[in-house]
Amino acid sequence: METRNILLCEADRNLSMVVSEFLQSHACIVDCAYDGEEGLNKALHNAYDLCLVDVQLPQKNGLTLVRELRESGKEMPVIMVSDFGEKEDILEGYAAGCDDYLGKPYSMDVILCKINAMLRRMQVIEENRETRFRLGTLTFDSERQYIGAVRLSGRENDLLLMLCRKNGHLVERSHILKALWKKDDYFSSRSLSVYINHLRKHLSADPNVKILAVHSKGYKLVCY
Repeated sequence: METRNILLCEADRNLSMVVSEFLQSHACIVDCAYDGEEGLNKALHNAYDLCLVDVQLPQKNGLTLVRELRESGKEMPVIMVSDFGEKEDILEGYAAGCDDYLGKPYSMDVILCKINAMLRRMQVIEENRETRFRLGTLTFDSERQYIGAVRLSGRENDLLLMLCRKNGHLVERSHILKALWKKDDYFSSRSLSVYINHLRKHLSADPNVKILAVHSKGYKLVCY
């Protein structure tokens, strides 16, 4: 499991220790802050995958911390925790810029599930932002529609981009067809096979870059 860097802003040092030890036992590196000023300073000057922020922090409360974090341009996900769970409190938390809101007391398993779910969503968002990829000795620029020195057609470009964003993982044939051809039928499937062969020729300049066919399932881009 990939290690996650978490900032935990919690004034209660005993609770902070319990949460920190639990998360550390589940592949997290946890940095603790015990007041809002310290938490904001750490969030602004360090790279974290996610922040857990209690609303009731001394010096600067959690709402202000998150609001100022967002005003600075930082986009890291924030889960806000609070003793206050009324609708107005939750709405205030989201208005400040949090991504999720959890009432106290909370289960350790629940907070871990929320962290994992949030980071999965952020990973997908980040993958979908990427437009330039290094494939062995080749560079694929999806905005310019070039692989190396070869200009791609629109359909070739869209197909290669889909495979690159799932590099090393299976992309199901039906998913490709519905996304790019808008239908999953025999003729579309034959057309997909033709475009896969086109891309294989373009990628053949580097023998370590392959598009593998997974029988009856789909395709996988691999770089050896």
